[in-house]
Amino acid sequence: MELETVKQDIEQWIVNFVEVPHPALGGWAPCPYARSARMKKSYDVRVGVNPYFDLKNQARWGMGNWEVVIYAYDPAEWTYDLFNANLKNANEEFLLRNDLIALEDHPTDVEMVNGVCMNQGTYALALVQSVSDLNAKAKTMAEKGFYHNWPEEYLQGLFQHRKDPR
Repeated sequence: MELETVKQDIEQWIVNFVEVPHPALGGWAPCPYARSARMKKSYDVRVGVNPYFDLKNQARWGMGNWEVVIYAYDPAEWTYDLFNANLKNANEEFLLRNDLIALEDHPTDVEMVNGVCMNQGTYALALVQSVSDLNAKAKTMAEKGFYHNWPEEYLQGLFQHRKDPR
């Protein structure tokens, strides 16, 4: 995987989907903070080598000035079960104790919310963010009614290892 291609693919996904309000999501964009992060250039895309060790290192380094660090992997090399296990272990062993979490997006684990596919679709992604920052933003969005149209089962998974703001 070539870094510039991966960066372009992910930016196109952000611009054309993640930032775009959707009627099935109550008129909200899938991530109301994505546009701001993109405009401020406060996210970084990296081609990962090994999710467990990449995330272990990220826990040690912290976030620096980044709001989100996105590690991309070839899903043919990192099947869902293997990828999921690596992210789960990295979260539990390193990230959470450092106020970080890696959120998972794998093309073969399709995430549907009210008929909307949330996946990027090309890469296995580990999206690393600050738990306290996510919690604060989720609280703000909950107060605005952002989660009212989301299925309960999806939200329970989303708020695993985080404060449920509802």
